[in-house]
Amino acid sequence: MIYKILVIDDDVSFCSMIKTFLNKKGFETSGVFSFLEAEQLIKKQNFDLVLTDVRLPDSDGVKILQFVKDINPEIQVILMTGYADIKTAVNAMKLGAFDYVSKPINSDEILHTINQALINKLNIAEEKSEQTKVSKTSRNKQLNDLSVVKGKSEVSLELHKYIDLVAPTNISVLVIGDSGTGKENIAFSIHQQSKRASKPYIAVDCGAIPKELAASEFFGHLKGSFTGAINDKIGHFEAANGGTLFLDEVGNLSYEVQVQLLRALQERKIKPIGSSKEIDVDIRVIAATNEDLQRAVREGEFREDLYHRLNEFSIKAPRLSERENDILLFADFFLKQSNADLEKEIIDFSDEVKSIFLDYDWPGNLREMRNVIKRAVLLSSLNYIQKEVLPEEFFNTSSLNKTTNILLDTEDEFKLFSSKNEENTIITALEKAKFNKTKAAQILGIDRKTLYNKIKLYNIEL
Repeated sequence: MIYKILVIDDDVSFCSMIKTFLNKKGFETSGVFSFLEAEQLIKKQNFDLVLTDVRLPDSDGVKILQFVKDINPEIQVILMTGYADIKTAVNAMKLGAFDYVSKPINSDEILHTINQALINKLNIAEEKSEQTKVSKTSRNKQLNDLSVVKGKSEVSLELHKYIDLVAPTNISVLVIGDSGTGKENIAFSIHQQSKRASKPYIAVDCGAIPKELAASEFFGHLKGSFTGAINDKIGHFEAANGGTLFLDEVGNLSYEVQVQLLRALQERKIKPIGSSKEIDVDIRVIAATNEDLQRAVREGEFREDLYHRLNEFSIKAPRLSERENDILLFADFFLKQSNADLEKEIIDFSDEVKSIFLDYDWPGNLREMRNVIKRAVLLSSLNYIQKEVLPEEFFNTSSLNKTTNILLDTEDEFKLFSSKNEENTIITALEKAKFNKTKAAQILGIDRKTLYNKIKLYNIEL
């Protein structure tokens, strides 16, 4: 599902910049420069979220919020504000705005806030709908679609052998693999084949949780327990009670949050913020990471006791390039899926495209393949996918590999000649990866968390 976002800001260059940034992140984004333009557009189109400046030439944040909520109460509103307008933003939150962000905008912060707002929108829709169970079943089916295509390669057969072996137990599982290899599908397959299949499956993106909000996100809070706690909140642990809690990219958790998580896993009890009552929880934990947690343990970045608590059994999610015999099988699956999503009837891939697919390294793995094929189906006017609708990177792999060789030394460690050299090298890798941070991190031979920290350190604009 592609979420639609409307950006309202009278600063034309800023509005265009934030619109471009969000489009790169997979959102469908429109931008307008006044409330009058926004009013006309909101009446014509359905938006999931409105991101608006508090001050506009013809309106203010409160009026915009009231108009949006009158049109559709489920539309999420995030306010962008300078320091002088924070009081207005807080008042707007009391009237139903999801949150506010201060200018100048931090890209990671705004992306996190938007994702949380969209999750909130889904939660509201589920609470109101009598078809909640049906919608969850539909989501779960979509999430587990890839388990239908198990693959016939040796690594695929071994993968599913391990899934079948560990699923019926209550053992904690650590799924290790590169970004896009289908780690969440593996986790959900384990849940579906477990004795907890009829109970909740809660997936948590650990990389999107700031340490200040971690206790609230994991354990919940009571209304009024801290500034901004306007309602009671059920945390992920309680929501997953009886079922499975999936911790995606667990290596991104801060050390402080790791301590809180370990205590909850050891005691199987949680205490919501502001509550004096402990709640017993019965959950199975499946964690996933694309980082080397053993190295993180050695370097003191990840708690050893938490690592062993999560890693009672490990499964490696193979890269797509390691599943050569499955590439066309997965491609055919994604073609059928894209035909259904886009209401098209593309029959197959040309022989030339099949050959290109088999030769390509697929650095983004299954996620990249799905996106590439969906884009190709959208662009195709013929019955067969031709090479003309494939992205440029399929024909520039040699230059990408050349860059990789320049950036990596013999031990696959990042070359650091000076701070300026490091900054320029990171920028070069980002440009080569078309600002896909996961691909850029692979080029540089560092993990994604380290790359994020370097981007912040050098204030690199994306």
